[in-house]
Amino acid sequence: MPGAFSLARAGQWFLHSGIQSASGGVSRFYRADLKKNKPVSTEITGYAASALVFLYHMTGDERYLDRARLTARFLCDHAWDGPLCTFPFEHPSPSTDSHHHSYFFDCGIIIRGLIAVWHVTKEDRLLDMAIAASHGMIADFHSGDDFHPILELPHKRALPRTEHWSRMPGCYQTKSALAWWEVAEVTGETKLREAYLEMLATSLESCRHFLPGTPEQMRVMDRLHPACYFLEAMYPVLDRPDCVAAYRSVLAAVACYLRDIKPVFCRSDVYAQLLRARIYGAKAVPVNVAAAREEAAALAEFQVISDDPHLDGGFLFGRLHNEMVPHSNPVSTAFAIQALEAWRAFESGEGSSCHLPPI
Repeated sequence: MPGAFSLARAGQWFLHSGIQSASGGVSRFYRADLKKNKPVSTEITGYAASALVFLYHMTGDERYLDRARLTARFLCDHAWDGPLCTFPFEHPSPSTDSHHHSYFFDCGIIIRGLIAVWHVTKEDRLLDMAIAASHGMIADFHSGDDFHPILELPHKRALPRTEHWSRMPGCYQTKSALAWWEVAEVTGETKLREAYLEMLATSLESCRHFLPGTPEQMRVMDRLHPACYFLEAMYPVLDRPDCVAAYRSVLAAVACYLRDIKPVFCRSDVYAQLLRARIYGAKAVPVNVAAAREEAAALAEFQVISDDPHLDGGFLFGRLHNEMVPHSNPVSTAFAIQALEAWRAFESGEGSSCHLPPI
């Protein structure tokens, strides 16, 4: 059953639920109805690395840092395909569960996870891999006009694009390109910073057409979380008027669609990302306190209290027709703990608590 938010229980879920294997890889989610984890996802492992660093910063508990190191080692030693110089979609790859593919978006999330751990440990190989993977992304995925969303391995052929947002280039990809900016902040590499700005320029145009993107309510809800990815990608440039205008517009659209569709279907990650966007973007768009308070309360309802350690403390994926979707989800949990901690700090007058980048 859902209960009040607890950062401690969410942290324990990351440590003890079994969502992370002994090798460090993190499963896509836990299916409570089937009592089993989905396969290990390299992208989700990247998110987990960032989340564990966040938990370490919030609590000072060395267990989170130890686990973050394990997660980063998995990304370097197992997830990274050395001969191909890329991160396949799942591990192992290929398998009976997944094709041998590499996703543009996933690669950026993994790099950001490595950089998050590096900022604490200063382990050279984490930075070295983040640099190599960033340049590899640009070389492998750039089509000349945009960035392919998916490549078929080992030949790195672009998969045919479809109408689904994750199989098309779009403004959501800018969150992945944020990895280049973060690496450039460390190394000073002009090429990486310019690649991020190139992606941003294209996205400022395409974001105008991303929502709703479909007349089907369920699919609109599924497009809200990638729309929030675009918001998260703009945090470094919210001193630019064009970025502030886009931020304000997309933020308002996400909030409107979420409230319209939530009686039918809502996702916890959308609540988390929207709440986080309000607080992280406060320097550009003043926080709507009433809306944020409502979103924080709704988000906390997705955290589970259970005797089952696979579930206790984690956040469920969403709600469909007033019934919780029984997936305990590491990304939803990661986004939620950061959003609710940022909201707690904001509401208590401690400031925005945004010294750490969005997970």
